[in-house]
Amino acid sequence: MYQVLIVEDEEIIRKGLVYTIPWSEMDCVVVGEAANGVEGTAQIEKLRPDIVLVDINMPVKDGLEMLRETISQHHFSAVILSGYSSFDYAKTAMHLGVTEYLLKPINREELRKAVENAKQRQEMRHAWVDRRQEKGELLHIQLLDKAVDEETDQIAGQMLAFIEQHFSEKIVMQDVVSHLNYSETFLNKRFKKVTGMTFTEYLNRFRIQKAVEILKDESISSPEAGYLCGFSTPKYFKDVFRKYVGCTPKEYREAARSRKKEPEVP
Repeated sequence: MYQVLIVEDEEIIRKGLVYTIPWSEMDCVVVGEAANGVEGTAQIEKLRPDIVLVDINMPVKDGLEMLRETISQHHFSAVILSGYSSFDYAKTAMHLGVTEYLLKPINREELRKAVENAKQRQEMRHAWVDRRQEKGELLHIQLLDKAVDEETDQIAGQMLAFIEQHFSEKIVMQDVVSHLNYSETFLNKRFKKVTGMTFTEYLNRFRIQKAVEILKDESISSPEAGYLCGFSTPKYFKDVFRKYVGCTPKEYREAARSRKKEPEVP
């Protein structure tokens, strides 16, 4: 069954969604609820739901800010529940990859259709990961396939060299600024022009690319692989790995192990 989290500050609406909607008929189960974006973020990290129903205007942290912090890392389908038909809200929601934007009061049939769409999106994501596993693409993933000619831009080349030398350490852009004695704005613009990515994006991709190779070594645990690639905690490593590879380090290792066991085709 698909796991659903409901994030809504108005208790009467939240409880109504939890107890009056026939979730089991939609092959769903409500695994948690939250009254604001901070609680919602904690629940998402703890429960790993497939679908999140979330209000926009909530105390402490609003729904859109919660989605900005979580949706790209945890890969759930989001359905907005809002009392506001603001174009700006809807535009931001679409930019974040929200599946549906429903206006309150919630129409049950519209909610059912939104949940079905959210389920389909999750099925497509799982199928995508499965296809990559079947084809062995996970074992040959390339996160930095754009060739960078370091000689055409010596400054960008020095930045790339710094990443390669220090990726296993805790580094930030300010470390590069101190190392090269240029302004952060100048280095950021130069680096993005050459690589097409921000410094942080490139660093994360470089680290995960190293991690996928390390994970093929069964003698190194997944958390240890994360530490070797500069990730401070196993959870952060898992979140970033899932974002770029589409599965967890454990799932990747299992796919690699299964592939090794397959007989070679003559």
